[in-house]
Amino acid sequence: MLPSFLITLREGLEAFLLVGIALSYLAKLNARHYNKYIYLGAFIGLLLSLAVAVVFQVVVDQFSNELYRNYLMAGILIFATIVLTYMAIWMQRQAKNQVAQMQKELTDMVSTGNLWGLILLSTLAVLREGFETILFFSALMYSSMGEFSTQDALIGAIAGLVCALLLVWVMLKGTRNVPLRSFFRWTSLFIIIIAAGLLSSAINMLQAAHILPILHAQLFDISHILDDRGVFGTFLRALFGYNSSPGLLQLAVWGGYMSTFTFFWHRGYKQA
Repeated sequence: MLPSFLITLREGLEAFLLVGIALSYLAKLNARHYNKYIYLGAFIGLLLSLAVAVVFQVVVDQFSNELYRNYLMAGILIFATIVLTYMAIWMQRQAKNQVAQMQKELTDMVSTGNLWGLILLSTLAVLREGFETILFFSALMYSSMGEFSTQDALIGAIAGLVCALLLVWVMLKGTRNVPLRSFFRWTSLFIIIIAAGLLSSAINMLQAAHILPILHAQLFDISHILDDRGVFGTFLRALFGYNSSPGLLQLAVWGGYMSTFTFFWHRGYKQA
């Protein structure tokens, strides 16, 4: 539940914030009558996101062969890791530029009466976050190996979206007590940890498909302290890729990723 909550909170906040900023900027331009086109675009983006989710699931279900399914799942996990890493580290450094660019585009669209441009702007804002959410959900479900139910994931996702909508509403009402920069900073670190777990799971699947060597099957075993099949261990396994008896390659990749991108995360926010 927590992984899905975090993902939709993060993605929902970005999507709602962009749409909310567009609506607020239209109000400053005395162009509230264009609001309906922003709402229409957001609705279209949501529908397209749902359509992509259905198509994505249908495509995955076609892979009945276990070997090819491992290939596909590993590919999804690696791609999700790349996108998560980009979002966590580099995307936030461009946030101010992104908002300024959107405001400039809105000014041009309002002055020229470009209604299709307004619709497309909000459609793409929602669709981009929707696609990322679908990708992350799929990666989390594959990495958890069925240890979390779809019901738990949906509950967490809905709760995350509701919280994101409330946060955006509070911010746009003029309250300045929401520490948005700190929120993005620490959720970015949390997402890097999740991405490390996804990458570790991808390595495990590639080893199962005999694409990567196993090297040393088990470096140590701390299952007597915290078993990854226990209640809390299962939670850590699905969320962070925890393994109580990791292999050499899995642990090396996880450690290398964490040390590298935690450094970039820390350095990026010092420079921001």
